[in-house]
Amino acid sequence: VASQHLLPPGRLNRYLSLYSKMSQFPPVLALQEADLKKMLACNVHIGSTNMAAGMDRYVHGRNEAGNHIIDLRKTWEKLTLAARAIVAVDNAKDVCAIGLSSASQRGAPIAQRAVIKFGKYTGARALAGRFTPGTLTNQSQANTFFEPSILVLSDPIKDRQPLMESSYMNVPVIAFANTNHTLRNVDIAIPCNTEGANSVGLMWYLLCREVLRLQGRIAREKEWDVMVDMFIYRDVEEQEKQEEARKASGYGNQWGAASAEPWDVAASPLGDDQFTGDSDWAAGQWDQAADQGAADFSETAGEGW
Repeated sequence: VASQHLLPPGRLNRYLSLYSKMSQFPPVLALQEADLKKMLACNVHIGSTNMAAGMDRYVHGRNEAGNHIIDLRKTWEKLTLAARAIVAVDNAKDVCAIGLSSASQRGAPIAQRAVIKFGKYTGARALAGRFTPGTLTNQSQANTFFEPSILVLSDPIKDRQPLMESSYMNVPVIAFANTNHTLRNVDIAIPCNTEGANSVGLMWYLLCREVLRLQGRIAREKEWDVMVDMFIYRDVEEQEKQEEARKASGYGNQWGAASAEPWDVAASPLGDDQFTGDSDWAAGQWDQAADQGAADFSETAGEGW
């Protein structure tokens, strides 16, 4: 058979294993067109300009700017694999989702909001912002020490401290990895863009939704009622600047441009019919019987209600 295909026995066995029925991706878990459009809109496929060893299997080219293009089919397959590994854990609290801040002040905490939302909907433990060294290794830290069954990292570089401690304690690690990230101590790598807030938020959203679907908590045929915006990081200062700009360009200028001249009463338009006083009221007479009947009707209606 090897001579017919002109392939060495090793490569032939690998070729057959890739295309065998046992290794095919389940059709029910296939990537949908709506999810693919979301991933393209959030630039999940735009990788870094550099590429680490081991990430070349997820890259199929470069764009004009020099960024590596990530294969979204493989991204979805690894995301589904990660969701299946998370669902296999009996206790949801044994799954720890981590999204730490950047070591430099320039980096925004784009993964913190998504990690908190992931912990809220799946019941996993969420560590956002800061990670105390020794949380996974030092048992004397009674307040912070715990032993998770699996770690989910937002960035292997920003989350390098828990990644290093997980290697000491033999804890499986799932990580969202860019093309320039090393896969050392990472068991399941999900290739995606980890630099953009929209991309990180969407990937956590898809992972959370897939976990809930595999657990049977939400139907796969229906759209999840939680929006992607709940997982995306929003800069408070940037929102305040946008609000001030909107006020300055909107109704603020409209009221500021109003005329400050006093109101001329004589020049104001009047209608044709003017009030002539109480002459009409004086001409009429009060009908006591009619008023008494209306009062009795209102009391009867009130008793019925």
